[in-house]
Amino acid sequence: MFIGCHLSSSDGFEAMGRTALSIGANVFQFFTRNPRGGAAKPFDANDAAALEVLRRENGFGPILAHAPYTLNPCAADPGLRDYARQVMKDDLWRMDHFADAMYNFHPGSHVKQGVEVGIGFIVDHLNAILTPQLKTRVLLETMAGKGSEVGRNFEEIRAIIDRVELGEKVGVCLDTCHVFDGGYDIVNNLNWVLEQFDKILGLDRLCAIHLNDSKNPLGSHKDRHEVLGGGFIGADALARVVTHPKLHFLPFYLETPNELPGYAKEIALARQWTAGML
Repeated sequence: MFIGCHLSSSDGFEAMGRTALSIGANVFQFFTRNPRGGAAKPFDANDAAALEVLRRENGFGPILAHAPYTLNPCAADPGLRDYARQVMKDDLWRMDHFADAMYNFHPGSHVKQGVEVGIGFIVDHLNAILTPQLKTRVLLETMAGKGSEVGRNFEEIRAIIDRVELGEKVGVCLDTCHVFDGGYDIVNNLNWVLEQFDKILGLDRLCAIHLNDSKNPLGSHKDRHEVLGGGFIGADALARVVTHPKLHFLPFYLETPNELPGYAKEIALARQWTAGML
């Protein structure tokens, strides 16, 4: 099983790998830069190479980079859209130094321009950045639907992918808290949710899962993560996600409100859920 959590990149790439190992993780996610904006620190190719050695030696799955929250490809302000384009272009150049890396981003908020306008800007954004030479797969994250978020349902994500010229470079990251808050009942109807995902998007596009409980009930559109088993989704339902035959082989990344000891316990719990599958 590939399971890990979100780690701080402040100490460098190799340090994140060693931290992951210390808590029983074999994947991890990190922000490419300050999540609230700002320039990324200079890229250290030697540090990146050291992480690659560590990953090979310890059977790591794919690392997942997360774009900053301030990145909004469908902002009304052209300057903000240009900023998002430059940030993602730079981030993808950095991530291409790693094997089988992925880059996750929130599709953005259309800020009262309308969903169709927002989708058009996101498509323009991806078409301007994605190249045939790119190795890193770019993931659109499923969203909870708060405010004017784009990606609140599978149809909106499909509408983006359908218009991306290099669609094979794009995948999806399913966030359990987000889809639950968005109205997809993964507690009582997980199989139906996955059937809908497959029908609309194709399960072959599902590349990663953010494993989180939710502080709010089904369809709340709030996006507030909770520790595993501490929210409205619950441990039993999350265990069914982790062990589902169509999902268990994917990498899982925790974004629960935890420090490292808490992540270690959740990673051990998830491994306990899958132990009977061996």
